[in-house]
Amino acid sequence: MPSRRAVLAGGVTGGAALAAAGYVEPSYAEDGVEPARRSRQVRLTVLGSTDLHGNVYNWDYFKNAEFDNAAHDDIGLAKVATLVKAMRKKRKGEPILTLDAGDTIQGTPLAYYYAKIDPISDSVVHPMARAMNLVKYDAAALGNHEFNYGIDTLRTFESQLDFPLLGANAVDPATQRPVFRPYIIKTFKVGGGRTLKVGVLGLTNPGIAIWDKANVEGRMEFPGLVEQAKKFVPELKKKGCDLVIVSAHSGADTSSSYGDALPYPENAASLVAEQVPHVDAILVGHAHQEIAQQFVRNKKTGQQVLLCEPYYWGMRLAVMDLVVQEVYSKHGKPSWLLVNSGSQLLNSNEVDADPAVAAAVRSQHDIVVDYVNSPIGTSTEELSAARAVVEDVPIIDFVNYVQADAVKAGLTGPAADLPVLSIAAPFNRSASFPSGEVSVRDVAGLYIYDNTLLGVKVTGADVKDYLEYSARYFKQVSGAGPFTMAQVTNAVTATAPNGTPDYNYDAVAGLDAPLTYDIDISKPVDERIVGLSYDGVAVTPEQEFVMAVNNYRQSGGGGFPAVATAEVVYNRQNEIRQLLIDWVTAHGTIDPAEFASVDWRLTSGGTPVTIT
Repeated sequence: MPSRRAVLAGGVTGGAALAAAGYVEPSYAEDGVEPARRSRQVRLTVLGSTDLHGNVYNWDYFKNAEFDNAAHDDIGLAKVATLVKAMRKKRKGEPILTLDAGDTIQGTPLAYYYAKIDPISDSVVHPMARAMNLVKYDAAALGNHEFNYGIDTLRTFESQLDFPLLGANAVDPATQRPVFRPYIIKTFKVGGGRTLKVGVLGLTNPGIAIWDKANVEGRMEFPGLVEQAKKFVPELKKKGCDLVIVSAHSGADTSSSYGDALPYPENAASLVAEQVPHVDAILVGHAHQEIAQQFVRNKKTGQQVLLCEPYYWGMRLAVMDLVVQEVYSKHGKPSWLLVNSGSQLLNSNEVDADPAVAAAVRSQHDIVVDYVNSPIGTSTEELSAARAVVEDVPIIDFVNYVQADAVKAGLTGPAADLPVLSIAAPFNRSASFPSGEVSVRDVAGLYIYDNTLLGVKVTGADVKDYLEYSARYFKQVSGAGPFTMAQVTNAVTATAPNGTPDYNYDAVAGLDAPLTYDIDISKPVDERIVGLSYDGVAVTPEQEFVMAVNNYRQSGGGGFPAVATAEVVYNRQNEIRQLLIDWVTAHGTIDPAEFASVDWRLTSGGTPVTIT
């Protein structure tokens, strides 16, 4: 196999590109049919992407450099397009479908710019529309993030596509009929006067009703995937579909980030396979997982339903194969029987970007690169995260302030009367805002993860436990120092044998009043939080708060107590990094006097610790 460097430099295409990307020609000899008695077979290929999130190029706008991660994955639709073209060439003459499972118009500065800065219109085409039209998709399911910028923006995007957006469970509240196309039917000529009829059903995520309530309430409702599939799969079969493929913006494992706030699970692809007869395969999205091939047995028919999820951001392309065989009834009427199915994932990091897709979006990309590196506001003074692990610094206060303010603005019902707290970790000690002009990249460097914001209901006892757990980050010392930062931070624990990472040290702050506490690092773990008070009054175990947290914490990341099981009272799937950028853009000036205060400190036996 050529090295990644050789492939990128040499422009490997066609079959060589597929081999480099991990393609293996499947064999269908073991289909349970004796070769001598096997009648004609036809293979349907489904090429699938998902969760592209506004990525056309292999580019990290926040680093102003090519994207890279620990696995050296590449991203972007331009690379996916190369794989799609190569597969179409390899299987020319065979029936091929190209589908996407949603979340296309949100997630990068490229997507944000053409939603908020220079919104798409009759004269401004969305870069993802340009790119996806060139790939020649047959259909795409709606993702939950399609609704982030409002229904008008989504409808404009829809009008710019050469293929339909599918959403069988995005319905009108009055009629309960879909407000987007629920499905498409494609008829392929397969020789001998025969045709293969394939139905593609699109399903999106019920969580949209919570996450984008402000945009959809009263205008759309989102019933469950299983419920709507049970309505429309029989309709597709009645219309003569030989195969039914589902493109579902819903993960494979049955779970919900919103708990029991909705009667429909967030991740329900496996349930569709299990509970809805006559689904042959599901292209899975939403969960950002890599599922090369998974089978789920349908409880009624016993059929093994194929599931495949091609990771996210265009890192992989799904290749799903469904082999049908011509069979005849006792009256001699022909039909197709599914006799084999399987799937694999192709890796984008072994191919070049498609030149046509890259060229089509280049000017918009260049505009956005300039935007990301241009000032969006000013800071009244230099703010640095260098000492954020040992003292309460304004730049972390800024994160907590924006998070708490966003959660408070979105609270409804009884939770709206509760005081709001927020948690933030020092993700990047090298982050800083210069005195003077601040760019998108400066703000993004402070929050380097793609976390989204939630609000959970907690008690005073929960807050105390949370802070005690966070304080495990510090090494136990004697005396007040002076110490270096290395002498007191990144403690080794049973779960962090190489030292507790900075991102697992959370400071907690109040919005409308200070949450104050000392961390006595001369004491053993779980006995370090002293003098915990809100608005100058000691916090009681029964006292109630709403706490702004990121989705990583809320889903159990880091093992912090309480928040993973706490009631979720706010969740609009807003990226925290973008909220910070939006705040600076809207306010223009970052002034610590507006949000900063020293509410926690490191102590030893009541004496402040000196850290050099």
